[in-house]
Amino acid sequence: MTRGIAVSEIDRLKDEVIERISRQIRLAREDLDQRAEHVHGHSLAASTLSEFDIPSDLKQNMVLFLRLTREVIDEYDEDLSDTFDALLADAIRANRAGDDAEGEDAAFADAVRIIDELPVERTMLLMRGFATYFHLANICEENYRVTSLRARESEVPLSADADPINDITVAYRQLVDECGRGKAMALLDRLEFHPVFTAHPTEARRKAVEGKIQRISALLEERPKLAGAELAENERRMLQEIDALFRTSPIAHKKPTPVEEANTVIDIFDSTLFNMVPEVYRRFSDWELGEKAGTVPPVCPAFFHPGSWIGSDRDGNPNVTAKVSRKVAEKYRVHMLETLAEATHTVGRNLTVDTISTPPSDQLVNLWSHQVEMSEAISTHALEISSRETHRAVMLVMAERLRATIDRTADIMYSTAEEYIEDLRVVQRSLAKAGAVRTAYGPVQDLVWQAETFGFHMVEMEFRQHSVVHARALEDIRENGRWGERGPLQPMTQEVLDTFRAIGAIQRKNGVNAARRYIISFTKSAQNVADVYELARLAFAHEQDVPTLDVIPLFEQVEDLENAVDTLDEIIKIPDVQRRLAQTGRCLEVMLGYSDSSKDAGPTSATLVLHAAQERIAQWAEENNIDLLLMHGRGGAVGRGGGPANRAVLSQPKGSVNCRFKLTEQGEVIFARYGNATLARRHVESIAGATLLQTAPSVEYVNTETNGKFSDIAESLELNSRERYLELLNTEGFAEWFSTVTPLTEIGLLPIGSRPAKRGLGAKSLDDLRAIPWIFSWSQARINLAAWYGLGTACEKFGDLDRLREAYAEWPLFTTFIDNVEMSLSKTNDHIARMYLDLGDREDLSEMVLDEMRLTRKWVLSITGNEWPLQHRRVLGPVIRTRLPFVDVLSITQAHALKLMRDAGDTLSPEERESYIYLILCTVSGVAAGLQNTG
Repeated sequence: MTRGIAVSEIDRLKDEVIERISRQIRLAREDLDQRAEHVHGHSLAASTLSEFDIPSDLKQNMVLFLRLTREVIDEYDEDLSDTFDALLADAIRANRAGDDAEGEDAAFADAVRIIDELPVERTMLLMRGFATYFHLANICEENYRVTSLRARESEVPLSADADPINDITVAYRQLVDECGRGKAMALLDRLEFHPVFTAHPTEARRKAVEGKIQRISALLEERPKLAGAELAENERRMLQEIDALFRTSPIAHKKPTPVEEANTVIDIFDSTLFNMVPEVYRRFSDWELGEKAGTVPPVCPAFFHPGSWIGSDRDGNPNVTAKVSRKVAEKYRVHMLETLAEATHTVGRNLTVDTISTPPSDQLVNLWSHQVEMSEAISTHALEISSRETHRAVMLVMAERLRATIDRTADIMYSTAEEYIEDLRVVQRSLAKAGAVRTAYGPVQDLVWQAETFGFHMVEMEFRQHSVVHARALEDIRENGRWGERGPLQPMTQEVLDTFRAIGAIQRKNGVNAARRYIISFTKSAQNVADVYELARLAFAHEQDVPTLDVIPLFEQVEDLENAVDTLDEIIKIPDVQRRLAQTGRCLEVMLGYSDSSKDAGPTSATLVLHAAQERIAQWAEENNIDLLLMHGRGGAVGRGGGPANRAVLSQPKGSVNCRFKLTEQGEVIFARYGNATLARRHVESIAGATLLQTAPSVEYVNTETNGKFSDIAESLELNSRERYLELLNTEGFAEWFSTVTPLTEIGLLPIGSRPAKRGLGAKSLDDLRAIPWIFSWSQARINLAAWYGLGTACEKFGDLDRLREAYAEWPLFTTFIDNVEMSLSKTNDHIARMYLDLGDREDLSEMVLDEMRLTRKWVLSITGNEWPLQHRRVLGPVIRTRLPFVDVLSITQAHALKLMRDAGDTLSPEERESYIYLILCTVSGVAAGLQNTG
């Protein structure tokens, strides 16, 4: 019995050992399989990107993210990852630049066949995988730009005459060389950069996705500092975020409200703007002051003045009401004051200089006495914390006064931002007088700059409404009486009047600069400006309640641009305008619209008409002693005046900039330019530097001389491109065909903005279609027609290639335009364009588009001397070519889904239609992420 027990025990132990060994072998095999899969995935990712000539650091990160994306898809579904690989391989073969046209066609056909055979549910998941990779590729490129910039900055010797990485110092030194230091300093004091953030719906990425992108970006940035277990943990967290990104619907559940859209500005303010501003000012000041930096007053003025249309642009957006404008303004005000209060408190807590080492000035003692009289409780508490540290006590009371300003506590609140800034100056002067100059011109100066830049309002709200709305409101009032005495006023009229009352309320609470600009869309005559001033007076019972207004004409259609000077002649005769000119030193703001002029006359004609209009307006301003500020209504896409903004500034006509530049920033452009602190600083320095440099005599000379030298080219291209463009748009049935061969209708379903795609003022054709969906739709169809159509025919008719090449080499405006067109052409695809154009039964229109695209590509490449678009752009060209195979898969899928929907018509069930629409919207979001500049 005992022996039997022993034997059984031995058998049991033996079985356990065998099982343990088997388990270890199994785990080892699994580990080897995983390692093999990891190596295979890495090898596949590396081979996929190997043929693209992109910088090694960028390629390494793209390989990493392609592998991780594939790993996430493989974990979700192995068959799905196999399809992902097959599609990507076909798309890459179809994009190879070479002589094997048949092979490229066959590869494209293979990719189309795979997508045709996929059920819609699996196609959705696959498209989410490709869209996920695009978000990651964008992170890689942003990371590369940041690291490259930092590397370049680290190589700049401190002994250099000007910082070659900082465009402001380069521009200023050139002005000193050309004009002398006195004139250069005067120009620097005039410097202003006004970016105006708008809610134009071109950012197809939802907020939930943005958060994941920011976390993945942070993980990639820390990766070079890690090794071993920390590096493995970094990758685990990346996979976690990428998996969540893949599983998150790219389409938001609802459109944002205008109040929610204001979060875009607040997010950018918190993440970059508030801390970036003093950094930009200080970098320039420190370079100019050299060894004295930080011990003497800085030389850089607070030139950055952000504005916003969010919550105040009511042109065609019924969701923006007077009530909404008040809510958004209050949102900005409260957040700004909370931020300033916290920053002031932080500086105050650290301001521990005592009265022995740093005696307070008489002014500071008087300020402290005033604070004690204002609130004994707050001053006593501050004194308890800061006994014998008067500067500290004063700052702590200032922080509490800012908090009281939020609640509008009358006894202790600041009435204006200027009052707060003056208190800061008192502290600063006291510190400097006592020898604590590094504190005075360090943290206290940062607060001064931040308050001068943002005030208590954060951004200057700009109101906009269509001229027709004002005219109709006045008709209604004349018919029914100012207060509706003879009959009830129309709701729109009441809303117009309430808007002026909202402006008045915002000014009383936040200051005049918080909301003094009022823009008139589609300004046709001086009467449109007079209407606004009249309506503003009619909104109030007492004259003293009428808000201060700078009424800004917006010229956006070609005819209005050509007549702008005559209209301005009449505008400055209006008594209200004359009074405002007297108050502002004859400063007048005029806005130019790029989007509608381009949609109406074509991109080439619009570019040249706008340039000519600026020349005439600048000359008119000089003749009439007007201090002109031109606002440029530019978008992200080339069809809306997009492209590198600094180059655009430098190509402006003489007298049209005068050290002040203002433009709209919207959609994906806001996140791309201001989402990262380093890139935001670089963007601001770049625009500010170009704005300064544009006034240099040498730059003015080049622009003036080349504008005259190549006027024959401008005249010929403008006339012939417009004729060719209008021939297309005026072809019978074009509007219906356009909505069939592009995802125009489906884009209108995207919940990416509170504003409708149409203005809703009664037009029934393309005239009423906003420029953004017009451009967005052509971009999605991989045609980008809005950026180039008509240019090829115009060049063909001009015929002189040598002369066009000469213009490209010498004429800044033409160089910038051709480079922007070339970038747009680099994102087109003939195969995919044909898929979209075939959705409409109009071969005549399809051939017009494809013939013009081929002709434009031929002439642009001949002018630039390239064999393929962006061939000589060392980084941009290869990077775009790297993206195209991935974009192609999404585009093929979108075109396929659109065809199924168009062919099926009303036979689709509601569920099937909903599935296809969701799939299309997923591809829209993915293509937007891949192409980046969509509207």
